[in-house]
Amino acid sequence: MAGTCTVVEETYGSMKKVKWTWTTDSASAQAAAASRVTTNAYNGAVQRLVTIPDGSSAPSASHDQTVLDQDSTDILIGGGASRAAAATEQVLGASLGVIANDTMTLSVANAGASAAGVTIVYIR
Repeated sequence: MAGTCTVVEETYGSMKKVKWTWTTDSASAQAAAASRVTTNAYNGAVQRLVTIPDGSSAPSASHDQTVLDQDSTDILIGGGASRAAAATEQVLGASLGVIANDTMTLSVANAGASAAGVTIVYIR
């Protein structure tokens, strides 16, 4: 089965919420590359990262997530490393980076084949 990824982009006042819902490929264990990029460009500080593993197709323990800007720099500054397989985890803004007029691309590594989850980034 091919990997999939959908992106939902919302704005609430000055807060932006970007939500990726992803499933990795059954062979390469990667989410679909073409659909991991946001439509909009973003500016601001990353305020919060939330990672939610799927309850029935959980990713491997200690899988890694990065959100890259157009300079291929991880705006999470490593905050998406070693994510849990069964628990929702959050990282607060003091440990995260910024983005300046760039789109964002989600990358999920070491999650295993046919794994699924949700990644949410809040920017202000």
